[in-house]
Amino acid sequence: MTTGDLLSLACPSSPQLAIEPLADGAVLLRGFACAEADALMAALREIIAAAPLRHMTTPGGYRMSVAMTNCGHAGWVTDRSGYRYDGLDPATQRPWPALPARFLALAGRAAAAAGFAGFVPDSCLINRYEPGARLSLHQDRNEREFGAPIVSVSLGLPAMFLFGGARRADRPRRIRLDGGDVAVWGGPARLAFHGIAPLADGVDPLTGPCRINLTLRKAL
Repeated sequence: MTTGDLLSLACPSSPQLAIEPLADGAVLLRGFACAEADALMAALREIIAAAPLRHMTTPGGYRMSVAMTNCGHAGWVTDRSGYRYDGLDPATQRPWPALPARFLALAGRAAAAAGFAGFVPDSCLINRYEPGARLSLHQDRNEREFGAPIVSVSLGLPAMFLFGGARRADRPRRIRLDGGDVAVWGGPARLAFHGIAPLADGVDPLTGPCRINLTLRKAL
């Protein structure tokens, strides 16, 4: 698929759930969040007003191309001292905004549909991708235990999801994510390397010229 093929598609008004296996323990739920995308964005605007998006710095001193913020009991942060979860927003020294009930309910339903019943996240990392922004292959391994899955919700512009294996050297699959798609991975796939290819130009009716990703986890 070329960059020109990544045209933004609005969520269908009555999406039918399509479960697409990605690996043992990982699935893509096509259109799962479409019906509540507007409500998710409304809740997101309140979160960003209290904890603005920002470009964090990696331990190596690199400015991340993805803008980030958090909500929940702890937020994922990175700076020159390392990667970690913190109960306070370093920019405001206040607790992160609470996880909206709508986020919690969506994450629980998505996890159950993927075979992980009883998932209750305590943290949500919010990423905003503008054209050209990317996320290199990485593992989500700053959480205290890996028994709970990761639930990743896509809103806005389409993106190319890179989903690999347990080793960085494993060649990742390239999977298009549209607004409303939800990826879930846990169990044997919990520590799979994954990332996002550079975002293509576009304008989405919901988010404008960007993509929003909500990644819900059990961090503590």
